[in-house]
Amino acid sequence: TDAGKTWTHVGFSDKQAISKIRVHPTNPDIVWVAAFGFHGAPNDERGVYKTVDGGKTWAKSLAVRIDGKDVGAVDLAMDPKNPMVIYAATYDKVRRPWTFAEGGPGGGIYKTTDAGKSWTKLSGGLPLGLIGRIGLSISRQDPLTLYAIIEDVGMLNDEQRKRYAAGFGAEGGS
Repeated sequence: TDAGKTWTHVGFSDKQAISKIRVHPTNPDIVWVAAFGFHGAPNDERGVYKTVDGGKTWAKSLAVRIDGKDVGAVDLAMDPKNPMVIYAATYDKVRRPWTFAEGGPGGGIYKTTDAGKSWTKLSGGLPLGLIGRIGLSISRQDPLTLYAIIEDVGMLNDEQRKRYAAGFGAEGGS
């Protein structure tokens, strides 16, 4: 509030990794945050959060759970002409010290048209199977065009799926 001379903590002490922040273009008290959470263990701090009071309070706006675990949010893209429209990318990932599994079944792209009150998972034209990291951008000239760069992990057989569920990559070894 004083051009950076002093700072005040406004939340997210337990969220660990914050992937993206989007501020409403005309009301700086409204902010959305994509939280990946802790990298090394499943945790319920993952998702998209929203504040309407400049960070004094936060509410989880998008929560994705797959197989009993929360999925992290890694990107947010806001329509430059309509801040009610936001896209969120999720990344089903837990980093273990012994391996780096590429992704999981909870990866995807979600869209809200009501500033985060409700979300719809997008489908059609996206890779099938497991999805890794996703990056998003909206065209400034045509906000109906969403660009996504998607790590396509591919289709897995039953054994590979078990390895992913245990926190290992799809290939053999540890």
